[in-house]
Amino acid sequence: MVDAKPRKNADLPVRVVSAVVMVAVAGTALWLGGWGWTLFVSAVGLGVLWEWWGLARAIAKTVPSRLVWLLGGAIYIGLAIVMLVRLRGESAIGWPLLLIVLLGVILTDVGAYFTGRTFGGPKIAPAISPSKTWSGLLGGALGAALGIYLAIRISFSQPFLDAMNAALGPEHPVLVPASASPSLLGCLIGGAVLAVVAQSGDFFESWMKRRAGVKDSGHLIPGHGGLFDRTDGLIAVLFVLALIGLPGFLAA
Repeated sequence: MVDAKPRKNADLPVRVVSAVVMVAVAGTALWLGGWGWTLFVSAVGLGVLWEWWGLARAIAKTVPSRLVWLLGGAIYIGLAIVMLVRLRGESAIGWPLLLIVLLGVILTDVGAYFTGRTFGGPKIAPAISPSKTWSGLLGGALGAALGIYLAIRISFSQPFLDAMNAALGPEHPVLVPASASPSLLGCLIGGAVLAVVAQSGDFFESWMKRRAGVKDSGHLIPGHGGLFDRTDGLIAVLFVLALIGLPGFLAA
């Protein structure tokens, strides 16, 4: 999803180290679940909302408009956080869907980053985000498809099921569908949809930053900017999922 100027690859080592640390921390919280996962996700959500508020203050100049932005951010980010917490707590459908979302978004970013920088090409919307290319979007869609495939294979592998059943106990059985083999076409279609939604979240945040006149939403993560910079696509996917995918699941 970025252009292909080789000199920009100088930040790659810092980005990789930061990414490894982020994955390690998030992965530990995800595996622990319970209050550990809830507190971790809530802390990240509050950090994202704080960065949202910083952008909103620069965009909106009146108190009423700032309050509208704050309310919109609370709904947008809040629904995503609730969905993320609830998915981890529901073993029957939550784990597979959670892994699909997480691996899909992560590999969307990875595929888009390296494909965009390798091939470059026409920009999608240079007025909003001049680094995003069509080749990056294609690479992101392929990465998302791979993420969906891996998530399904992992979710219904016997070692993973055994570990989940042992950890969750008999009162929370992990259900296995009649067929857990992902189809290539299904993964490609799902990957395309997921990548477009994640890219839309990325563009939305880029639009906010452009309006606010800043490059990054924050400076917390070396090589990556702020929390909102790293979670914009994930929040968009979770938000859409919360709105149209599982309203009954959220209300349960």
